[in-house]
Amino acid sequence: MSIPQEGGGPIERYEQLAEYIASGEKPREAWRIGTEHEKFGYCEDALKPLPYDGPRSVKAMLEGLRDEFGWQPILEQDKIIGLQLNGANVSLEPGGQLELSGAPLETIHQTCDEVNEHLREVHQVADRIGARFIGMGAAPEWREDQMPMMPKGRYRLMTDYMDKVGTMGKTMMYRTCTVQVNLDFASEADMVQKMRVALALQPVATALFANSPFLDGKPNGFKSWRANVWQNLDPARTGMLPFMFEEGAGYERWVEYVLDVPMYFVYRNGQYINALGQSFRDFLKGELPALPGEKPTLSDWADHMTTVFPEARVKKYIEMRGADGGPWRRLCALPALWVGLMYDQSALDAAWDLVKGWDDETREGLRRAAARDALQGEAGGVKLHDLAREAVAIAHAGLKARARSGAGGMVPDETHFLNALEESVESGRVPADELLEKYHGEWQGDLSRIYAEYSY
Repeated sequence: MSIPQEGGGPIERYEQLAEYIASGEKPREAWRIGTEHEKFGYCEDALKPLPYDGPRSVKAMLEGLRDEFGWQPILEQDKIIGLQLNGANVSLEPGGQLELSGAPLETIHQTCDEVNEHLREVHQVADRIGARFIGMGAAPEWREDQMPMMPKGRYRLMTDYMDKVGTMGKTMMYRTCTVQVNLDFASEADMVQKMRVALALQPVATALFANSPFLDGKPNGFKSWRANVWQNLDPARTGMLPFMFEEGAGYERWVEYVLDVPMYFVYRNGQYINALGQSFRDFLKGELPALPGEKPTLSDWADHMTTVFPEARVKKYIEMRGADGGPWRRLCALPALWVGLMYDQSALDAAWDLVKGWDDETREGLRRAAARDALQGEAGGVKLHDLAREAVAIAHAGLKARARSGAGGMVPDETHFLNALEESVESGRVPADELLEKYHGEWQGDLSRIYAEYSY
């Protein structure tokens, strides 16, 4: 979840909403990679979620990272709820999931180094307090009533609202984790092409990274339960966005979509003001019931844009949102997949050629098939295993064409970060398949063994 936005003057013209998005345009040489990942913390002996407070807690983790590695604290109502350092942030998801929002970096070598350094720091602090962290798309055993609530006003408001829309909002908030990558665009046309490819191929990411086959201590019938959760959330703010494939898609059409999404809150003076279900359109007119007579700022608009949750999302950059959190190795594979597809024009064109003939029903069908069956899924005559094979091959070619070297020039490009995905394409197996095989085989139904074998 996002940290509150700061700055930004008053919105005096409707056009400023689209101009805000357009201000993110960058020339190709300035494109960057921002990787985010979430993970569950737990008490090493009891195998239960970390509480917020106490000697072995989320707060202790944040304070340890602050004191031992120089991260600067972010406070809300005098409580530490995040950290920042050198363009990166550490933040908390509602149930205490620890998230790294990485700095914008030039290469996957750099972003993977950043992930590795962060996990080493987390491991050092966690060892000292008797905690561990595990990368999964959904909490394998912990019930909803076992998950703590972090002391963030945004989450208190959202928790109340989630019971009124969809069926799985609180499960999403408290018991799921993701890995995503944020990428740049050069122009409105470039944004549209990238968003179309991102949305259409998000089921490939869901399938390749499927890593949540358990809930409440047993198999749940899906390989990505996290993806299934998003399909049963608030329909006003989730989905595959058919309008992005229509003529006229662009900044203004995105603005109209976001304006149609009901509000959650307004952030003022360190506090979240309840605006649940209210309209940003009314806010623009000075008629928001939560703040009568007051008009929004650009930071209010930036905040509201973080409350839409489609499979890919536009802000001043594009977020790829379809993958489960997972093993250390796959945290670098996710940016490799999307950078390979998006940051070389020939690769992007090839990816669009792959999906441009699909209709809305096919895209939605693949989304649902990926959650249920991962690479064994299919819809509209499209088999996800075949699609993943083609998409990964295009990404490989895109990374090779980028030719961004690492390790002081010893590594000629970024293609090796795709190794884990290429192995999945070759075998047809993803992390969920391995977990289910162990559960039904050597673990003999004892899911507690997942912690020792799969924690970072």
